[in-house]
Amino acid sequence: MEEYLVKRPLKRPPVHPGEILREDVLKNLGLSVSKAAKHLGVSRQQLHRVLACTHPITTEMALRIGKFAGNGPVLWLQMQQAYDLWCAENRMANELSMIESVASDRHVPEMGIHSSV
Repeated sequence: MEEYLVKRPLKRPPVHPGEILREDVLKNLGLSVSKAAKHLGVSRQQLHRVLACTHPITTEMALRIGKFAGNGPVLWLQMQQAYDLWCAENRMANELSMIESVASDRHVPEMGIHSSV
């Protein structure tokens, strides 16, 4: 599978999936955190941490939310991954700038990926 570079604003992080769940899904369904947690089979506190954007959507939580929302877990995991990647890139910017790319524009066989950096 070929990897595509996504252009995104450097200053603004992607939306945390907990915010999407809180503002778009639960609000439109008119569900409280307690009722949504019951539907998902998790504690109110666990769901609240995700909705407050202080905790990530785990694989297990993505499975639950994907089943609940009817859109599957992949969307939720991709949103979390985009958010995590943005945060890590910004947190590590200085450190990453010190690393020289040795695989630019050539195939790295043992990893099976192509680099276009």
